[in-house]
Order: sequence, then structure tokens, then C-alpha cells
Amino acid sequence: MSPITHLLVSWVVANAAPLNRKERALVTLAGVIPDIDGLGIVAEVLTRDAERPLDWWSQYHHILCHNIGFGLVVGLGAWLLASRRWVTAALSLLTFHLHLLGDIVGARGPDGYQWPIPYLLPFSSAWELTWSGQWALNGWPNFVITGLVLAATFFLAWRRGYSPIGIISTRADNAFVGALRQRFGPPGDLRAA
Repeated sequence: MSPITHLLVSWVVANAAPLNRKERALVTLAGVIPDIDGLGIVAEVLTRDAERPLDWWSQYHHILCHNIGFGLVVGLGAWLLASRRWVTAALSLLTFHLHLLGDIVGARGPDGYQWPIPYLLPFSSAWELTWSGQWALNGWPNFVITGLVLAATFFLAWRRGYSPIGIISTRADNAFVGALRQRFGPPGDLRAA
């Protein structure tokens, strides 16, 4: 799945409990951070014509950070940084695993390659997760999922008064929520509608 889809799914999950801004950011980040091992593509592209090209993306994407070892580090980090430690750590582990699940079901490349998830690393390399029905990264199911979580994100922003934009800028978040509320009216009581 796209990092944007991972972010939106994680943001929706972060809103499942009464978390503060930092804790919502931690839960959201936990669902996106596994793709940090994909940054090797920069080195790979820059050195592709070199005598010794660096194949960091080809070799390490879905390896270094798509496993239980990295997931435990993410969960521990969330636990250490949060006020509501157990809830934040549990939701962070959930979004981390939703990332892995999303990649298992919807990350097949255009060449048909399925990125296996070496789930038990660094403890064991014996178990790699794949699914024979994995749909393409640009397949319609990913677009549907992205559309649904985007709609949920907009609804939550309108209803609660904050969005994922607030992770980066409170001012920009206020402007975004203000625009939603100007367009759709104040949240009020949904049961009256």
C-alpha cells in the first residue's frame, strides 16, 4: 500500500482512544515508519550507473523495518514517549501490524513481484509472509481503501477539530478544520440530523 494510505489508516486508528496530539502522532508514525527502509531507493537511483551501484532498496526494503523486531522497538518507543503509555503502545503495535497486513495484501509491483514480509526477523528468518492473491499497488482495492480512510479522516477532522496536518502544524490544521467546518457547518449533534 501507499505510504499515504498507511498514514490515513494509522490516523483513523489513533482516533480510537482519547489520545493527546503527541500520542496520536506516535500511533500514526508507527503505521508509516516501516517504510523508512524504502529510503534506500535514493541511493540506488543515484548510483545506478556507478561501477558499484548500491542496491539498498532492492535488498533491504521490506526487510529491515517490516518485522517483529522493529515492531517491538516501535512499540517500546511509543510506550516511553507517551503519557497514556499502554494505550499508545498497543495502538502503535496495531498500526504497525496493519502496515504489514496492508503490504501483504496490496503491494505487488508492476513486474508481479510480491514483497515477502520476514516477520520473525531478527529472531529467525524461517517465516516469510506472502499472499498469492496480493493485488497490485495501483489496484482498485487500494484506491477504495484510500478513499474510505480519507473520508473517515475528513469526518474525524470536522467532528473532533484536528487532523493529521496537526502533526506538522497546528496553525495549518486549524485552517484545514476551519475550512471543513465552513463548508459543512459546525459538528453539532449528529443524532439530530
